[in-house]
Amino acid sequence: MGPGLANYGQPRNSESAMRRFVLLALLSSTALASAAEPPKSEAPIHLTPGAAPASPELVATLAEKDRQLFDAVFGCKPELLKTLVAEDFEFFHDKHGFTTQSGAQFVKDISGMCARQAAGTDFRARRELVPGSMSVHVIGNYGAMQMGTHRFFALRSGEPDRLTETGKFIDRWKREGDAWKLARVISYDHQLAE
Repeated sequence: MGPGLANYGQPRNSESAMRRFVLLALLSSTALASAAEPPKSEAPIHLTPGAAPASPELVATLAEKDRQLFDAVFGCKPELLKTLVAEDFEFFHDKHGFTTQSGAQFVKDISGMCARQAAGTDFRARRELVPGSMSVHVIGNYGAMQMGTHRFFALRSGEPDRLTETGKFIDRWKREGDAWKLARVISYDHQLAE
């Protein structure tokens, strides 16, 4: 290869510098022009308000569902429990993780707890909603979210109920026709009693 062929196709230094200058000038003028021009049209701002506050009737309904739920769980009433939970029910617990993936599984788990209590291998318990802690928030056309704080007590024959722990909950209820079904539970922030 001759000395002239080694640089064939490569721009000369002054030619390369000129190309860079022209490219920068074009980019700069395009950027300045687009920054100086206002957009031809801007999208309108449409804001949608959140759901209306829960009605007193809805709060009362879900308070009653909450009472029925824990009566079914700690009163060992699986038939009542079946009517309260959705088929796609899920339960998340800060101590145990994702524990339940269906309503049928939850009813089975509670029935197992009741059998262990009857056999004396698990202690009996009760749950108490902390007065004034419950709030209810509507979730569009789906249902509602219920949140609150509750206390759990161990029950022993001939002894006062013993506070074992306090925790918080978020329950997501869905409306199925005229019925309210519990679809999701997040049970968290459990603090053992001292």
